[in-house]
Amino acid sequence: MDLSRARRGHDEGPRLETERLLLRPTRVEDFGPWAEFAAHPDTMRFLGGPQSRAVAWRAFVSMAGSWALYGFGMFSVIEKATGRWLGRLGPWRPEGWPGNEIGWGMIHDAEGRGFAHEGARAAIDWAFDTLGWTEIIHCIDDGNARSVALAQRLGSAWQRRLTLPLPHAVEVNVYGQTRAEWHARAAQLRGLPR
Repeated sequence: MDLSRARRGHDEGPRLETERLLLRPTRVEDFGPWAEFAAHPDTMRFLGGPQSRAVAWRAFVSMAGSWALYGFGMFSVIEKATGRWLGRLGPWRPEGWPGNEIGWGMIHDAEGRGFAHEGARAAIDWAFDTLGWTEIIHCIDDGNARSVALAQRLGSAWQRRLTLPLPHAVEVNVYGQTRAEWHARAAQLRGLPR
């Protein structure tokens, strides 16, 4: 069966656009770059380690299933200028998770270019304004200085340490903020001279 043909005409969910990015739900054609991302030791260093294509497929369909069943999941991040899949980011709340997370993971050559910050801002707005979330968290492994810096740049502060539920079972630092804090910071930034 041609899966891409089966999806035509199907409501594919929200599309968020930023200056450089399109954020949209997972699609079948995203699996190739997703599997490459999941196999890369640098991108997966703080995301459980490199995954085989079969394990990556399970994570991929889990994300698509979240969109289908709950109406949210991490968005596929598409570079508007090229149409290239750059990673996944956005709302995530698996069973037993310690809160409503806005997470991110970008392909290696997209790191350090501001894409995660740009996309996460749009995803946080969407989670607060559309999903009605009142707080968000980011679960960050020890040593992941880039993600800590991004969380702080987004206005999130360290909250606590905890052990993630199985199958992860790793200790992480939790950063987060409330909807009120997010909107207050956004209003303050709008008032600053450019």
